[in-house]
This record gives sequence, structure tokens and C-alpha cells, in this order.
Amino acid sequence: MEFSPFNNVVQLCIQGMDMEEKGKIAEAEQLFLQAWEVATNDFEKFLAAHYIARQQKTISDKLNWLETALEFALKENNDAVKSALAFLYYTIAQCHKALKNENKATENFNLAISHQNNPSDKGPFYHGTRADLQIDDLLVAGGKSNYKSELQMNHIYFTALVNGAGLAAALAKGDGNERVYIVEPTGIYENDPNLTDKKFPGNPSRSYRSESPLKIVGEVTEWVKQSPEDIKKFREKLENNKGEIIN
Repeated sequence: MEFSPFNNVVQLCIQGMDMEEKGKIAEAEQLFLQAWEVATNDFEKFLAAHYIARQQKTISDKLNWLETALEFALKENNDAVKSALAFLYYTIAQCHKALKNENKATENFNLAISHQNNPSDKGPFYHGTRADLQIDDLLVAGGKSNYKSELQMNHIYFTALVNGAGLAAALAKGDGNERVYIVEPTGIYENDPNLTDKKFPGNPSRSYRSESPLKIVGEVTEWVKQSPEDIKKFREKLENNKGEIIN
């Protein structure tokens, strides 16, 4: 499954997180349980179980739901989920430590460390923009942020999800047409820390950044486009976000 902020389960989880931030814990728990009930695949069940876990009142119950989330994450076996494994194993290890299960705690801490590496994602990768560019052009760091115009970015951003790049193109500033380019990193890259583990476990949007240029090697013309109403709501949500950008 491809992660999308417009997916029904994802939206229920987002609503639950909003309730958490407002201190409405009971409402948040009901939304996460609803997400679990309507989840139809391993990826959705993994997400819902993760959020239910953090609502539990006892360490044992939290551990049970975390292990359920891990079970479905391992079934999914794709790069959108692999980036969450270190976080899951580390949180499970903390539960075992609190329960005095020292051997289990050590085992899961070691598993967390073994999954803390560079992204395994090999692409293909995409960059969404409104700029009119050509094959072999280089996208470089130093541009203005789409979300905070006063901020000059130290990295160039990209994703392995073509629909995610399409959403970025729709949100990009400017009057040009929405364009999604196929790109190749010319240097090392990392998970985008502005997204990884901030709201959702791991890096389900498969979003990355690099200090090195991206080389344009092609362009796609078809992706799932959201309605103007959805884009407007998403833009408003971004504009109301007071969080700091990790640059």
C-alpha cells in the first residue's frame, strides 16, 4: 500500500492525534480504535495498532499492541514500513525493560540498533515542483521553503512515492504547471527528519533529503491528483502548523 494523507485510516489517525494535542484522550482513543476496525490491509493495521498502543494504561497492554503493530509491519515488508522497525523495536524494548524482562529488552534494543542504518529505499525517486526543467538538469539545495518562505533550505527533498511528489507539486508556490520529475541522487541521502517519526512511525511517505544535487532523468505525467478542495484543506493545515522545520 502507498501511504496517502487522504487514506481513510490515515485521516482517522490524524484526527486522533489532533484530539491528543487538545487533551481529549478518550476521543483520541475512540478514533484510533475506529481506524483499527476499518483497516483492510497490513499497513493500515500496523498504523492503527501503533496509535492504540500509546493510549494504553498499563505497560503490558501497551506492549501487546506494539507487538501487534510489529507483526503487521513485518508482514508488509516494504520500504515504507522498514523505516519504522527501529522505532518499534526500541519502544518494545523499553516496555520489556519496565517489566523487568531484561533478556527481551536487550534482544529488542539490539534489533533496534540493527535497523538504524541508511535508507534501504532504492527508488525510483521523484521531485514535485512547478519549475520547467529539462533532462540532465540538476536540482540543488538552497531554495526557499514551500512552507516557510523566509527559510532557505540546506537540502533538496524528494520521495519514492509518485503521488506524494504530485501532492508536493500541487502545493508548490508559483504559477507554472505541476511537474513531477524522475530524479537520481548524486550523493548520500537520509530520511526527512521533518516527517520521520514526527507523526507517523518511521517514514511511511518515503520522503528523503540530500545535500547533494538530484539529477533529472525523466518526467511522469500521470499520478493521482487530489481535488481542489482537498488541496485547499491540506495547504491550510500546513499554514497553521507552528512546528519548526529541521533544516
